[in-house]
Parts: sequence; structure tokens; C-alpha cells
Amino acid sequence: MENKNVFIAIALSMSVLLFWSAFVDPPQSVEKQNQKKINNQLENKITESGIVPSIDGTIVKENISRKESLKKTNRIFLENKKIKGSISLEGATIDDLSFKNYKIDIKSDEIVQFLNPKGTKNGYFAESGWASIGNKIKVPTNKSIWSVIGNKVLSVNNPVTLEWNNGSNLIFKKKIEIDDNYLFKISQEVKNNSSEQVELYPYAQLTRKNIPEDLKGFYILHEGFIAVLDDELKEDDYDDIEEKKIVREANKGWIGITDKYWMTALIPEAGEKFKSTFLYQDAYKANFLLNNPKVIAPSSSANNKIKIFVAAKEVQTIDAYAEKENIEKLDLIIDWGWFYFFTKPLFFAVDYLFKLTGNFGIAIVLITIMIRLVFFPLANYSFKSMAKMKALQPEMVRLKDLHKDDKVKLQQAMMALYKKEQINPASAIYKMLFISLEMRHQPFFGWIKDLSASDPTTIFNLFGLLPFTPPSFLIIGIWPILMGLTMFVQQKLNPAPTDPIQAKIFMFFPIFLTVILASFPSGLVVYWTINNILTIAQQWFIMKRTTVKTN
Repeated sequence: MENKNVFIAIALSMSVLLFWSAFVDPPQSVEKQNQKKINNQLENKITESGIVPSIDGTIVKENISRKESLKKTNRIFLENKKIKGSISLEGATIDDLSFKNYKIDIKSDEIVQFLNPKGTKNGYFAESGWASIGNKIKVPTNKSIWSVIGNKVLSVNNPVTLEWNNGSNLIFKKKIEIDDNYLFKISQEVKNNSSEQVELYPYAQLTRKNIPEDLKGFYILHEGFIAVLDDELKEDDYDDIEEKKIVREANKGWIGITDKYWMTALIPEAGEKFKSTFLYQDAYKANFLLNNPKVIAPSSSANNKIKIFVAAKEVQTIDAYAEKENIEKLDLIIDWGWFYFFTKPLFFAVDYLFKLTGNFGIAIVLITIMIRLVFFPLANYSFKSMAKMKALQPEMVRLKDLHKDDKVKLQQAMMALYKKEQINPASAIYKMLFISLEMRHQPFFGWIKDLSASDPTTIFNLFGLLPFTPPSFLIIGIWPILMGLTMFVQQKLNPAPTDPIQAKIFMFFPIFLTVILASFPSGLVVYWTINNILTIAQQWFIMKRTTVKTN
């Protein structure tokens, strides 16, 4: 039986390690990522040739400043109520875009710069064009210089038109439009003034030179490549693409790259079959290429339409696009998780309460109370069972001494009850709060100025009374401590394990989780704390009313 205790201790230790690796362990080191890239570079650089069209894969390796890069090429400026930036006439790439309504942090007036020119360290841009079989036809690349016809500033209801002549009687045109929010519509045209028939394949591509510096690396959040192809969601991490190029074919859908709060997406023309490719080739790339070429007879032209989203993950905006533009499952660009059917309605409930109260923290408190009320009957039954077990605990200890052979059964019963108590139907709210753009930079009360950031106070400088700042791993604020205390009280109300080793391990859990969860968004910690307080009140009330007779 002593070995059983050892096995339990090992199992709990493993759970701690798994928790750490899933939620806290940072992404792989830069050195390891670079080594993977080198090991797989040759394989990923293999391109189809001769019988299939190929997309221009040239990458600029220089790392100049963003400001210098923007001055290096002629540009068309763009702006609407939510974004501003410019389009480079070298390659006709959308490579300069900022979100006007979102600041880098609450202490800064600098807005979020999302897309960056290809010459910068964090180059990230969208392009569209035409590909040919075996590169036999001269088509525009990301180095081609386009001319502007007419309007030179892109805004709502004021499109711009670009033109490029290949010098062999083919004229390429692009009409670029922008709406009030985050959608670019690109109409591509090729005019064939030659005496020969031409076949070209439309494509669009996203290129990102490096993994984003603020990559969260949390198991519960997908950041990286994403697609919905023939109604099926596909998610691939950056390291998946480093290891292997991923090619899929579809009749409909979209592809993109998703961050925690921001996203880019490419949508092919409706009714066209296409091949999507995620690959690493000196940079991370997501592209689609139509399966069937546009056949352009002499003295005629061909057209193609592409939609490009560069957006903040505003739920209602993305839902509106999905409906208006008839883009199926575009809302999955927001990582709602497996419990989509529960998590997304929770968001709308919290968002409604936020608009009603004007404080996202108050909205979290109110939704927590509502969830507790909805699941009160279920929790009530569970707490009654645990209250009876706590009342029976002295009798269980007596039985343990009298019937040592029953120890395993008693342990199994206790562990089963503990596990049952931990199953919380409201756990989907964790996911919703973690991914919510709407919670970003929203204050609560007092020292909490941003519910999407961790509690900035720490016990190690007496919450700011001492004039020094401890290292980040010692930032354990007031709300995490309150959460830990409520977990400790809640644990005391639960039946304690009869085995002393188990009891000591469980006593350590509130301290362990307080340290680990201190770095989580304060909005989540507020939710956990309020939820614990309500649970304690409910448990205490039920235990006071529960009595068990023993003989």
C-alpha cells in the first residue's frame, strides 16, 4: 500500500509538469527554431516546375528600419475609419497597415502596426498576381514597378487602379477597393494584345518573415496558419510549416494567418477550385492558386476577383463579413475552441453586460453570478454529496483503522469525488476571456488598468510600498493572492483525503496555482476569484444544512 502513495505522488507531479508545459512553458528558443529552418530549408525550397504554375517566391533579406523601408518605394496612401497605411508600387503589395483604434499598450499613444514592408526584420505583407506554367510568360513579381492610373489615395468609395506592362503585349491591371472596416477587394485584369493565346493562374499570398514577437504559445490558443476548406477547419502551427510544406485542394473556403488579437485572410473568387499551400521558404507563406487557368485569346482580356482581410478580431465585425460576403465559417478565425456552441454565446452575454455597465470587470462579475445561478441545481447536488462525505469523514477514518484492506476503495472514492467537484460547466468562459479582443486594455477598479494583462502589483515589494521592482517571476499580485486564499478556503470545505501524503500534496496546490496563474490576464483571475467566493458561500450554506447520522 505504501507504493500506492508513491504512484499517486508521481502522478500528481506529472500533472504539474504537464500543466506547466501546456500553459507556461515558452515557445522554442530562437536557436532551435533556426536549426529547424536550416534542416528543412532544402526540402521546402523544392518548387514544382515544367508542368505546374509556380508563385514568385523571392524574399528580400535586408533588415532596414520600417521608416527607411517606407521611404524606399513610391506608395499609395490608404485610410478609413479603422485602418491606415500604404500600398507599395513595387510589387503592388499591401505592406504597411496600422489599426487606428488600438494602442500598443495603455501607457502609449502609438497605434498597433501590423503589416510591415518586406525589407524590415518583421516583414509581413499581402500580394496578389498571376502565375504561369514553367515561368514561360513574363508576369509581375514583388519587384515589378506598377504605375498609378487616376486616383492616388485609396479610401472608401475611392478605389485606385494600377497598371504594369510586361513588354510582350500583355497589360496587367489591378483595381483595389477598401470598405469602412478591414476588407480589401482586388479585381485583377490581364489584357492580351499579342497574337498568341495565353494561360495564366490567379493567386494571392501572405508572407511573414518571422514569428511574431508577442506569440503567446499557450496550448488553449491557436496562433499560426488557419484555413476553412470545404467547410473543414484546418489549423497548423509555425513549427508544423517549418517541418513540412502542407498542400490541400478545395472547392471553396479561405486561408489565413491568425494572431491572438489580429488576423489576415485570403478569399478566392467564389466557384473556383484552388490549391492552398502553407510553407516555409525563407519566410512563412500562405497562398492559394486557382486550379484552372484563365485562357486569354488574342485581343481579349480575363478577370479575377480576390478578397483580402487584414483585421482586428472584432467578433461582430467578422460575423457581419461572414454573412454579407457569404464567407462560410469566417468566424472560426477567432479561436472559440471545442465548446464553440457555449463559448461564443458567453461572449455576447459578457459584451452586452459590458455595454450595459461600461466596465468589463463588472461584466465578468455579473456573468459569473449568472452562471452560478444557472448551474445552481447541479452544483447543489454535488455540494450536498461532499457535505455528507465531510460529515462522514471521522467515520471513514475509523473504518480505515478497522479495515485496512478497504484503503484503496476509500482513496478511489475520495479521488473520484474530488475529480467530480472540479468539473465545472462554466469552464468555457476561461477560453472566451482569454481570447477576447474586447477585454484588451479595459480597466476594472483601482490598480487594474488592463484586464487583459496580469495584476501589476506584487507581494515582494509590499504592493508598491518598497521602492524596487522584483523580477517578473516574482510578480504575484493582490488578485492572484485573493484567488489562492479562496482556493485554500474552498479546499478546506471539501472532504480531505484520508491519506496524509495526498493531503499534503493537495494542500500545496493553492500555492502552486497562485504562482502559476499570477501571470494570467487579470480578468481571468478576477473571474476565478469571484467564482471561488460564490462556490464557498454555496458550499458553506449547504454544509450547515447537511447532517449525517452514523452508528
